[in-house]
Amino acid sequence: MDNYSSIGKRLPRVDGAAKATGRALYAGDITLPHMLHGGILRSPYPHAKILTIDTTRAARLPGVKAVLTGKDTAGKKSGVVPYIPSIYDDFILQREKVRYVGDAVACVAAVDEDTVQEALSLIKVEYEPLPAVFDPEKAYEPGAPQIHSHAERNLCFPMLLVHGDMDVGFKASDYIREDRFEVAKKQHCFIENYSSLTRYDAASGGLTVWTATQNPFLVRGYLAHMLDWPESRVTLMNISVGGSFGGKGMLNSDLFCSALLSIRTERPVRLVYTREESFLCGVQKHPMVFYIKVGAKKDGKIQAVDVTVFSNTGAYAGYGPSITLCTCGFLSLTYRMPNYRFDGKTMYTNIPSGGPHRGFGNQQSRFAFEQVLDMLAEDLSMDPVDIRLKNAVVEGDITPDGWKITSCGLSESLERVRERSGWKEKRGKLGNGHGVGVGCTGYIVGGRVFYNYDCAGAFVKFEDDGKVSLIVSSADSGQGIETTLTQIAAEEVGVSPEEIRILLSDTDTAPRNMGAYASRTTLCLGNACRIALKDAKEQLFNIVAEKLEVHPDALEVKDGRIYVKACPEKGLGFKEAVSFAKNEKGQHILGKGYYDPPSEFPGYEDGKGNISPAYSFGAGVAEVRVDTETGSVEFLKETQAQDVGRAINPMQCEGQMEGAVIGAMGQLLYEEIVFEEGKALNPSFQDYKIPTAMDIPETEVILVETNDPEGPFGAKGMSESPEIPPIGAVANALYDAVGVRIKSLPITPEKVLRALKKEK
Repeated sequence: MDNYSSIGKRLPRVDGAAKATGRALYAGDITLPHMLHGGILRSPYPHAKILTIDTTRAARLPGVKAVLTGKDTAGKKSGVVPYIPSIYDDFILQREKVRYVGDAVACVAAVDEDTVQEALSLIKVEYEPLPAVFDPEKAYEPGAPQIHSHAERNLCFPMLLVHGDMDVGFKASDYIREDRFEVAKKQHCFIENYSSLTRYDAASGGLTVWTATQNPFLVRGYLAHMLDWPESRVTLMNISVGGSFGGKGMLNSDLFCSALLSIRTERPVRLVYTREESFLCGVQKHPMVFYIKVGAKKDGKIQAVDVTVFSNTGAYAGYGPSITLCTCGFLSLTYRMPNYRFDGKTMYTNIPSGGPHRGFGNQQSRFAFEQVLDMLAEDLSMDPVDIRLKNAVVEGDITPDGWKITSCGLSESLERVRERSGWKEKRGKLGNGHGVGVGCTGYIVGGRVFYNYDCAGAFVKFEDDGKVSLIVSSADSGQGIETTLTQIAAEEVGVSPEEIRILLSDTDTAPRNMGAYASRTTLCLGNACRIALKDAKEQLFNIVAEKLEVHPDALEVKDGRIYVKACPEKGLGFKEAVSFAKNEKGQHILGKGYYDPPSEFPGYEDGKGNISPAYSFGAGVAEVRVDTETGSVEFLKETQAQDVGRAINPMQCEGQMEGAVIGAMGQLLYEEIVFEEGKALNPSFQDYKIPTAMDIPETEVILVETNDPEGPFGAKGMSESPEIPPIGAVANALYDAVGVRIKSLPITPEKVLRALKKEK
């Protein structure tokens, strides 16, 4: 065991007190002098031409300071994937056409929220309704209503990967299965609504932004693009984010419209979505339809996998193409597939746009494939855990997508959950509607999904009082990155965690960081911080070495003291050394660090390439009880193991895993946005069910440490991956309990009852 002072310790969260006492500031908390309020007028139609917009009466209303439409914008289209410019398809404030119920057509700034709402009611829009399509498979049919002129048959983005020889693979298979699965559209359900405050400074021509986002630098770039400005004119302040789960990484109409209104009025404008707007007009998890064909030998070894996916990206592309690309990679990441074909169709429809959600397409694919694997095991009279161990990827493997696995705890995770859950004693033996099931996960840790780099930067200052200040740009939406960076910094510099200050700074002050997505922050930003700290430490060692008359390589720092390794009594305190550097040598110790993973950018010409510096794996066993009279499923327990590389803070890792199980539970059993002709019927927490404290299953978590060679102190990111195993595990446990399979999410009592009646 490594002798670490801070790494691996169960330290409380650095930001815990501020969050618990309400002192943390969110975008909706901030008020500026002369601030106006903003609001947005939205389309009542799922698909229509905009014929006229009359803002005359609204503009004359006392208290209204600006009314803007799409014609008041720079006419740029929004998009997030620069290597696919054809799918920059969203004006955000629409000019000619609306494509879903809730599409933005005008915005207002006024002295108070009541005036905003009255002004919006006075705007008159004349529409010409158009035929609409909501189902991705129907949208692909010839003759379906065309949503975008550039997308024939509403195909936003095609993605085809073929690895090996499918004919050879299926001919070599002793058993072949074909199945269809469907995953519904769900909401992220963060507690903080989308909210933005912008302040335009006419003197400097700059815009300062306070917004709920997990990707400050990326969103700054998106906004600058839409304004047709250089990025240097936009400053995003780093504030607390009240939950995100992937949903706050794009440029939404709250920020774009508040920026336009602030520029027009030259006053600060705050625009906060209602809960209904957050449900409908922010991004939502992609619904997907899977057609899967799998062939295997009698011994359970997979020979061929053929997958066709229809991913419903909704009205605009957004991250849809990237999510389809990653779904292809995730499906083939966990198990060896010598012959693999993935035909992914990202489809436009007339429902709200899809976007990233914790897992980025992984839950959808694992819901399908983990059940297929269990069905295959049943055909072959194999134990479901054994068939997974037979096919599990291992360190050194390269997946069909070209993803290179440098550390892998998948098999160990499976073995440990099998043992701890009592799998052998329970599987197929509990009876009375009671069963267990298994599911697995493989996930990226950072990734060149959007750009040909995945960078993170950090600055560090050694302060006169011995404190170490780390200056970074990273949103903390609940994952606890301040605590993680504190422990990394304390270990690297050899001081106590109390001496570390994490300054989550604005985009003008901090170096560029791609943001909090793809479970990348611990690895990418953690490495950048280590590089910056080593830079500063080297500067300090050079000065101390001169004072102690030794070579810098002879020095070590530990427990707040710099000393000669061969003669530990010869040295001085860290604070004393920093003071000496400044007061005797006139040097303020400043370090900088920049990290970009040493992975080959795939380019996606052929859909292959290593996009991540590391990959995280895990497994879980779920235990359920099914009421055969009502069809309700009770999620009793989840036993889950996660490959974390190295646990920087085991308590935080465990918390992430426990929270992930609850998130998975919602998608599994309850969550679905229900649409009728494109209009959502349940856009509120009153009508949209999520788990409560009364529903949470018993959760036992196991940390598997594999010491990844690329991660800081061996750590991998692990925030998203733990939400994935329960998806397959519960579906498989349901079959063990009552002998029916539900092939669409969520698994509602109605679906279970129908399946039970059909089985009889």
